[in-house]
Amino acid sequence: MLWSLIKILLFVAVVAGLTIGAGYIMETGPGVTVSVGTLEFNLGPLQAVLAVLALLAIVWLGFKIVGLLVAFLKFLLGDETAISRYFDRNRERKGYRLMVDAFMALAAGEGKQAISKAAKAEKFLQDSQVAKVITAEAAQLTGEHKKAEEAYKALLVRDDTRFVGIRGIMKQRLADGDTDTALALAQQAYALRPRHEEVQDTLLKLQAEHRDWSGARKTLGTKLKTGTLPRDVHRRRDAVLAVSEAKDILDSGKSIEAREAAIEANKLSPDLVPASIMAAHGLIEKGKPRQAARVLKKTWEVNPHPELAVAFAEIVPDEDPKARLKRFGDLVKIQPDHPETKMLMAELNIAAEDFPAARRAIGDLASTDPTARALSIMAAVERGEGADDAVVRGWLARAVTAPRGPQWVCDKCHSTEPTWVPVCSNCGGFDTLAWQELPKSELTIPTGSEMLPLIVGETEAEAAPKVVEPEGESADAQADMADVEISATEEPLVDEKSKA
Repeated sequence: MLWSLIKILLFVAVVAGLTIGAGYIMETGPGVTVSVGTLEFNLGPLQAVLAVLALLAIVWLGFKIVGLLVAFLKFLLGDETAISRYFDRNRERKGYRLMVDAFMALAAGEGKQAISKAAKAEKFLQDSQVAKVITAEAAQLTGEHKKAEEAYKALLVRDDTRFVGIRGIMKQRLADGDTDTALALAQQAYALRPRHEEVQDTLLKLQAEHRDWSGARKTLGTKLKTGTLPRDVHRRRDAVLAVSEAKDILDSGKSIEAREAAIEANKLSPDLVPASIMAAHGLIEKGKPRQAARVLKKTWEVNPHPELAVAFAEIVPDEDPKARLKRFGDLVKIQPDHPETKMLMAELNIAAEDFPAARRAIGDLASTDPTARALSIMAAVERGEGADDAVVRGWLARAVTAPRGPQWVCDKCHSTEPTWVPVCSNCGGFDTLAWQELPKSELTIPTGSEMLPLIVGETEAEAAPKVVEPEGESADAQADMADVEISATEEPLVDEKSKA
């Protein structure tokens, strides 16, 4: 408002001044006489004003012409001028148009055309880092790895593009299988941008592959702080790294440090079977069997596993089979209907030579979930109860062709591992192993294995009458029964002393 008022007042003042000036000129006399040599010019007041204005216009035009000549000379000498700026703006417009074309070609998957457009754009745009990035990505798309690496290396000289160059070379090294160099580059990229999620994941994976558990735990902590990993997943994976670190410490002979690390891993993730087993072993060494049993029971409640039963048996290694069967009652009552519990109770009863109880313990598992271990247990039960050899062979034949049951299976590539490992040996996935059955194929190829039970013997006891052997031959029957494998686990639940 105030500025508008001031402008109005200035306009009125200028008009008033021009009016007063014009009136003064009109009153000064008949005119103005201008002498140029022998020539004289008599000008009236108005003509004099026009002449002065024309003279000023000529002078202004002269200055402009001189300035243009000076600018042209500077342009020829290479100095920045309005003319050079005009040509620069024209070059920039062409460069940006080519850059857009290169982006579109790259998005369309036309790598060759993207490289060509980016090269032309780089000529118009001096020191264009964007053109180098397009060239590198397009060369990577077309398989020109050397050209891509040269473009990425050109980005390392500037601080604002250094991360892009390191990340590009890192991905190339990963594609080539050079994980050592890729790990060093991932650490440099992580130092530049620790919040970058892809770099975090790559660094964590490489650290796990190189067994750098301490560094991997730090990277995992950064993922939690930056919000790229949920807290529950962080606790689980931190426990995986902690138990892996404990195993390495144990291999180096530092049992006390390994024991403490295993106990820490179990606290982080009580449902992690390897952590629970290592923690139980550490507590047993410390003379705390009750705490070891409590740890194993807590994990059994979430995930019944045969290795947990093995660790539970190691709490009292020298007990007789009947005492062990009684002590295991506290463990098996946690998940009484779980298949692992049924097979465990059957094995314990077989070790105690109570075969009817073993049959009752396993129930109908051989028909509802016929795994190799369940069928082997049924073969042992039949042998212990004095069934014909044909019946026993029938159960064992079915066990040969039956599924193995739950295993350590990678969720990513579905390969199996004999024991739990933090990193899948097939695909390199971190924390991808789970205790589960392999997914069944929808298409089953017929083989001769289905006829094997019919060839070697029948599995139903009523198909052939049982032969009750005399009491004098019970020792031979027990000796034959010892040849039957009754457990699919690598470590037997019952040691040789208890069997004897």
